[in-house]
Amino acid sequence: MRPLTPSAHIDTFARDRLPPPREWPVLDLAGLHHPDRLNAAVELLDTTIARWGADRPCLRAGDGTTLTYGQVRERVDRIAHALVDDLGVVPGNRVLLRGPNNPALVLCWLAALKAGAVVVTTMPLLRRHELRTVGRDAAVRLALCDPRFTEDLLAAGVDGLRVVTFGDDTAELEGLARAKPAEFAAVPTAADDVALIAFTSGTSGQPKATAHFHRDVLAIADTFSAHVLRPTPDDVFAGSPPLAFTYGLGGMVVFPLRAGACSVLLERAGPEELFGAVARLGVTVLFTAPTAYRAVLPSIDRHDLRGLRRCVSAGEALPADTWHRFHDATGLRIVDGIGATEMLHIFISAAEDDIRPGATGRPVPGYTAVVVDDDGLPVPDGVPGRLAVRGPTGCRYLADPRQREYVRDGWNITGDTYVRDSDGYFWYQARSDDMIVSAGYNIAAPEVENALLRHPAVAECAVVGAPDPDRGAVVKAYVVPAAGTVPSPGLVGELQDFAKREIAPYKYPRVVEFVDRLPRTGTGKLQRALLPERRTDAARPAVGSGTARAGTA
Repeated sequence: MRPLTPSAHIDTFARDRLPPPREWPVLDLAGLHHPDRLNAAVELLDTTIARWGADRPCLRAGDGTTLTYGQVRERVDRIAHALVDDLGVVPGNRVLLRGPNNPALVLCWLAALKAGAVVVTTMPLLRRHELRTVGRDAAVRLALCDPRFTEDLLAAGVDGLRVVTFGDDTAELEGLARAKPAEFAAVPTAADDVALIAFTSGTSGQPKATAHFHRDVLAIADTFSAHVLRPTPDDVFAGSPPLAFTYGLGGMVVFPLRAGACSVLLERAGPEELFGAVARLGVTVLFTAPTAYRAVLPSIDRHDLRGLRRCVSAGEALPADTWHRFHDATGLRIVDGIGATEMLHIFISAAEDDIRPGATGRPVPGYTAVVVDDDGLPVPDGVPGRLAVRGPTGCRYLADPRQREYVRDGWNITGDTYVRDSDGYFWYQARSDDMIVSAGYNIAAPEVENALLRHPAVAECAVVGAPDPDRGAVVKAYVVPAAGTVPSPGLVGELQDFAKREIAPYKYPRVVEFVDRLPRTGTGKLQRALLPERRTDAARPAVGSGTARAGTA
C-alpha cells in the first residue's frame, strides 16, 4: 500500500480508524489517473458542467420535475454554505442523511462532500436501534433528515445529534440555504480522504462500517460504468435500490453524473412504479434486483420498454430462467453483476454478446478475480471455491477486527462460493455459509431455489438447511405461492418431483413450507438469518417431509 497523502480533514475520526496497512487489500490503480487532491462532488458536478454544459438535465423527480446541472450546482453550493456557516461542519465531520430517493437527497449528498464532510447515508426503513448503531459507530453529530422520517431518528438516542430537516421550502436546511451565496469553494480533499461510510446490510449479524475514499467514488464510474454500461450524456438512469445501498448510489448518482446524463429519483420504486416510469420519464438505463425483473413479468405487456437499452441486476444472483423469460418478453438482455458494500460496486459482470445467462460474467476491467480454497490457494477451473477479488477499490472496515476475515493475503474474500469455467466466466453457487451439507453431499441453496422458480406455482422461494438427526441437515424450501395458487400437500409433492427432474435428485427439498413473504433487507436482499430454521432460537428438528404449512417467514 502506498502511503496516504496529507489529509484535508480537520476531524480525523475516519482516517484514524482505518485498518492498519498490513490488513488492507492490494489495490490496483493502473489505468485510473486521479490527482492526489480530489473532491468527488466537484468531479461529478463542476467538471461535468465544464465538459458538457450547465443546461443539460441532471436530476428528475417522479413527477417529472427536472433540475439542470447548473441548477443543481447552485443549490448544492448554497447548501454547502449552510452546512459550514450555520451548522458548523468542518472537513471530516460525519453527516448522516435520511430520506427516500429524491433529488433533495442527492443535493445534500453532493453538498456534504463539497464541504469536506464524510457522508453516511441511511435507508428510510431503518428503525431507532439500527440508527443508534450507525450514529454510534460513525460518531455522527449532524443529521439531515426528510421531515417524514424524523421520529425514529430523534428517538434513536444518538449522543449530541442535531437533526436538521430538508426536502421542501418549509424545511430548516432550505431556509438556511436560501440566504447563502450561489458559489462555494469546495474543500480540496485528498483523493484518499474518506468520502463516505457505508454500512453493510447486516443480513447475518452486526453491520460493518465500510470507508470509501473520494477516488473510489470515481473509480467505480471509470471501471464498471465506463466499460460495461458505456453511458452517454443522453442516457436517463433510474432504479429501485436506496441510495444508502452502494448499488443504488452508483447507479443513480455516480454513473449518470460522471457521464453528464440524467438521473430519475423515484420515492416509490416497486416493480410496477419502476417499469411504469420508463416510458413516462424517458428512462434508458435501469438498475434493480432479480426479484423485480421476475415480479413484473405477468404485467410486462402493460409497460412500454422500447426506450431501455440497459437493464442491470445485482444484489442477488440472477437466475437463468428469469433472464430468459425477461429476454423473451422484451428482447432486452439483463446485465448481471456481483458487487459488495466492501468493494463499493460491481466487479464481475458482462454485457451484450458477452452475456452467458446463468453466469455472473467476467472481471470488470481494472479488477482481478480468482477462486480459492480454504487455504487461499487457487483451485482448478470447474471446482467450487471462495471468490477472491482485488482492484481499485477494496474493503476498509472502520476499527473492526472482521477486517482480517474479509481481507486475506491482499485479496477481498467476498463470502461467495463460485466456479470459474475454462473461458473465464464466473458462475455463482451460493454464499459460502449457505452451502448445505446433507448426508455428505454439498448442496448450493441457490441452485435448488432456481430450480423451484422454474415451476409456475412459485413466485419466490428461499432454501436453507434444516437440522436433521440422520442426515445432519436436509434441504428445506420456503415458498411464496404464485397468485391464485392454493398451497396443499399435493403441491408439495409436485414441487419435490419437479425439483428431482430439474436437478440431481439428492438436492430436492425434503421439506417445503408455504409462506406469505420472505424476509428481506431494505435493499431487497434475502435475509436468510431471519428464516425460522436459521434463527439461533429455532434449532429444532425439521418438519416432516411434505409439509404444506402457510404462514409468514
